[in-house]
Amino acid sequence: MRHDSVITMSEVRNAAGFRVQPATCDHHGDFEQRVTQLMGREIVGRCPECEKAANADREAKRLAEESRQKREQMARKLGSALIPKRFIDRTLQTYRVENEGQRRALAYCTRYVAAFEEIERTGRCLMLLGKVGTGKTHLGAGMANELMRTTSATAVYRTVGSILQSIRATYDRDNEQSEADILSSLIEPSLLVLDEVGASKEHPSDFELTTLFSIINGRYEQMRPTVVISNLDTQQLRHAMGERSYDRLREGGGVVVPFGWESQRGKEDF
Repeated sequence: MRHDSVITMSEVRNAAGFRVQPATCDHHGDFEQRVTQLMGREIVGRCPECEKAANADREAKRLAEESRQKREQMARKLGSALIPKRFIDRTLQTYRVENEGQRRALAYCTRYVAAFEEIERTGRCLMLLGKVGTGKTHLGAGMANELMRTTSATAVYRTVGSILQSIRATYDRDNEQSEADILSSLIEPSLLVLDEVGASKEHPSDFELTTLFSIINGRYEQMRPTVVISNLDTQQLRHAMGERSYDRLREGGGVVVPFGWESQRGKEDF
């Protein structure tokens, strides 16, 4: 049973009177200001445009904090930095363009990031393939950095060798991570940049092929895009990662960007 002395907030709001009066905002001009009479006090309403801007600012800060927490959680799962120290400051803007091939590669990677909201819906993958030292890793890391800096998306950069090493380490009974934990941390991010595909052996082992398929197929099923970086051409890549993995990368309009120019290593700040 309710006691008569208890007053609900709904009753308080219903009992409150208000009036509308003209007012002027320094930023947005004239508006109708609501003044509420509540328990002997006047509560003056804000400019609706200022209120809308404040709400948008709060929402942006909330999304940024969610993104930060997601990246920290991903970093804890992986147990190491998401992007190596050498590439942590690489951006699309610092990629040097000295020939037409580099211009096209940069333009495509830039468009990929700009259209990432649509890319996420389709799961379209990207393959950066070609010669050693041509800036593939710079662009891959640059895309990941750009997404994490400007959107709420999560991005992870890993080499195939480091993934295989991490999974082998889980076979030690003292290791707190499981193989499933590592695979999950590679399937969950909005974007995975997978580098040095096919670099380990001329003939990939069953373990390597199985691991690559688990990652590529897991992301394929969730329609999450993957950027693959390799020094191989398309036919060699098909052999190095297996038909099933390669076909999943190409399905849905996966694109190959060729890097056919000479190595830029040793030149000033590629």
